[in-house]
Parts: sequence; structure tokens; C-alpha cells
Amino acid sequence: MMLYKHMHFKSPCLVTLLLVVLVLTGCSHSSLSKGSNSSFSQQQSNDRLERFNRHVYKFNASLDKHILKPIAVTYKKVTPEVVDTGVTNFFQNLGDISNAVNNLLQFKAGDALIDTERFIFNTSFGLGGIFDVATEMGLDKHNEDFGQTLAVWGVKSGPYVMLPILGPSTIRDATANLTVDNILNPVNYSEHPLPLIVISGIDKRADLLLAEDAFKDFSNEEYSAIRDAWLQRREYLIRDGKIDQKAQSDLIDELEELEDE
Repeated sequence: MMLYKHMHFKSPCLVTLLLVVLVLTGCSHSSLSKGSNSSFSQQQSNDRLERFNRHVYKFNASLDKHILKPIAVTYKKVTPEVVDTGVTNFFQNLGDISNAVNNLLQFKAGDALIDTERFIFNTSFGLGGIFDVATEMGLDKHNEDFGQTLAVWGVKSGPYVMLPILGPSTIRDATANLTVDNILNPVNYSEHPLPLIVISGIDKRADLLLAEDAFKDFSNEEYSAIRDAWLQRREYLIRDGKIDQKAQSDLIDELEELEDE
């Protein structure tokens, strides 16, 4: 399922920005519950740790420039496309376990069943998830995590925070990601989890290279653009696509102003 299939953007650069955020933020994870009427602008004002966050962002950017990106570029050059796709599919298949559990915790039994079917079919007939046969069968992928589940339960997000290496998050989502989401990640139960974690991170970073180049030209104020787009993405995920259209319009206007600078 396309994460932004219900969104309509005026500029390809806006789509590119959100694609970049998709990986840079969630190589990992707002403040809205699915029943909340709060606006995106209220989330944006929740950056009470901005001074700290900007320092961490600079550290992350430097780490990416000198280490992560060069590795990703090399990986992309030497890895055949079919292998690259297979690696991506493999880790996404493992993620369907967390999707199923969180959908169940959010009282979405139908989606949880689809996630379970996806994992079974891809693991059994897709050579351990290397081939995504479930999508071809019409079983759309969901994107859930325990941070979204807490939002459904009414837990407030807390301040926006930029985590070292992991990227944008909130206090609620970071806590969920580092605890329950890690528990639900099968990679952590393998005999040698570290190599798998490294491969997954490199694969995600490599998938961003083309979109990243466009993003660099898009905005001179990367920190604010990434924060705003990330918060909008979280709102979209938490609400299952049922987002405040006015909030979406306000974000688009802000990003277009940056684009015109």
C-alpha cells in the first residue's frame, strides 16, 4: 500500500521530500491520536528541544556524509538490482510481524489478519520473504508500530526529538521503538543480529540516494523541512490516511515557500 496514495502534492519535489523523510527518519518514528482534532501546526510547535535537536541533526548529517552515504553508494554500485530488491523484501517481510501485532492491539483485526497472511505467504512461497508474492496476490502492506498503538490508546507524544543515528522521533515514539518494537523485531533473536541490522540499515540508506539529491536542492533549511514532513508523515500513519486536509495544505504551503527560496 502506498503510504501517500491519498495525498495530492503540487510539486514533485514535495513528494521527493517525503520519500527522503520516509527512510532518513525511520532507517526508524506526533502527537495526534487517531481521534484527535489537533492540527499539524500544534505538533510543529512541540519542538521544545530544538536547540538540542539541531546539534544532534548536525552530528547525524556529518556521520551520514562521511560514513553512511559512501557505504550506501558502494553498496548500490556493486549490488545487482534483483539482489537489492530481495534484501529490501526480506526485511519488510519480517516487519509484517510487528504490523500484525500492532494492528491487533489497535483493534483492527482485519488488517492484522492480512499482515499475518502476508508473512505466511511471503515466507513460504517467497523464499523467506525475498519475493513479495503477497502484494501480487492483492494483500496490501500496512505500516504500524507501537508508537502508533500508544497514540490510539491516547498516550501523548511528548516533545519532538532528534535521536543520534536513529533520526526524528518523539518521546512517546522513541520509547516505543526502543522497547516494544525491538522486542517484536525477529532480527534481534537471530544468533548474530548485528550483521543483519547493519545490512538492513545500508539497504534503507541506499534506497534513498536518488531522492536525497533532489532534496538537497529543495531546501536550504533541511532541519525544519525534515521535522515538518516527518510530523506530517506520522500524523498520516497514525490516522491511517485520514488526516486533516487543512493541516496538509498548510504544510504544502510552507514547503513550497522553502522551495521558492
